[in-house]
Amino acid sequence: MALYLVQHGKALPKEQDPEQHLSSEGRAEVQRMADLAENHGVRVRRIEHSPKPRAKETAEIFAAVLKPEAGVGVKEGIAPLDDVAALREKLRPEDDLMLVGHLPFMEKLVSYLITGSPEPIVIKFQNGGLVCLDQSPETRKWHIKWTLMPRIE
Repeated sequence: MALYLVQHGKALPKEQDPEQHLSSEGRAEVQRMADLAENHGVRVRRIEHSPKPRAKETAEIFAAVLKPEAGVGVKEGIAPLDDVAALREKLRPEDDLMLVGHLPFMEKLVSYLITGSPEPIVIKFQNGGLVCLDQSPETRKWHIKWTLMPRIE
């Protein structure tokens, strides 16, 4: 049981595609990360993503591999500059939820869950990267369980 956070894959530049769909490199990296997650036994019940096309496409790639029983859907409140505190009480590790979104929201959410404050950032995401969080049943405190990133940088 866990909460999975994913930063969308690399997108096309705004000048080339105003909606910023995933680039071919972004699709390939996300596919590799989804396959790796499956190979490591990651199981999600539901995948939710921001309304932006690059997040939706990233979620769909993960869903095609991980096959969440409760499907895929849009999640409001996880846009780049949304308030991370508003989401905190709605998150439960037993939901096995994957959220696919953007920076700085994803990094601030991890920081907020771990420390109670969105700053300073406690983990650096990469496009297509996956961070798994869990919560202690005794203390109800969140911690980073593991991460998968496309590159070692």
